[in-house]
Amino acid sequence: MNPGGLQAVLVDMDGTLIDSERLWFEVECEVVARLGGTWGPADQERLVGGSLHLATAYMKEKTGTDVSEDEIGRWSLDGMIERLTTHVPLLPGAKELLTGLYDARVPTALVTSSQRVMTEPVLDAIGRDLFALTIVGDEVGHTKPHPEPYLTAAERLGVDPARCVAIEDSPNGLTSAEAAGCFTVAVPGLIPVQANERRTLVGSLLEVDVPFLRALVA
Repeated sequence: MNPGGLQAVLVDMDGTLIDSERLWFEVECEVVARLGGTWGPADQERLVGGSLHLATAYMKEKTGTDVSEDEIGRWSLDGMIERLTTHVPLLPGAKELLTGLYDARVPTALVTSSQRVMTEPVLDAIGRDLFALTIVGDEVGHTKPHPEPYLTAAERLGVDPARCVAIEDSPNGLTSAEAAGCFTVAVPGLIPVQANERRTLVGSLLEVDVPFLRALVA
């Protein structure tokens, strides 16, 4: 490990590695319709980068249903798992980037707000060996935008967050990583984001490789 250079890469899952926002929209529409309500793009944008708990609370409030948040969460997870078990839609450049990091022996962690049960089929599809560890939403005390997920990933890898690059698509995720002290690469999805001193914007992961990431920290 180079103490003065890139020590690890920390990567978000939904909307960054996989095109799951489209799947989430399908599931949310189905769940809210089941609750007697309607769902649109503006509703989804409110939840991008957030946790399942925030999503279920919002759906319950929006529809005024008597169905519990736990039940709404089960319906949502069942819908996503059904889709991801059939097909995991990787975003352009995702597999190439992860393979490049693995070949270069750069420790890589998956840091997601999704729950473990939803992350498993994605790991099966992408390749578990490409990740040194995974941090999921139901195994931390605070989810994004709190810095805990990224701080936990860095601690378990034994690296300095200030020598890590986090790759994210949402404001919540970027806030989390930057509060932890990481450099960030933003691949904007549904919600526009702006560049800053420690944040670099790219059009897709096709623009990101190991030399690019090393240069950000150097």
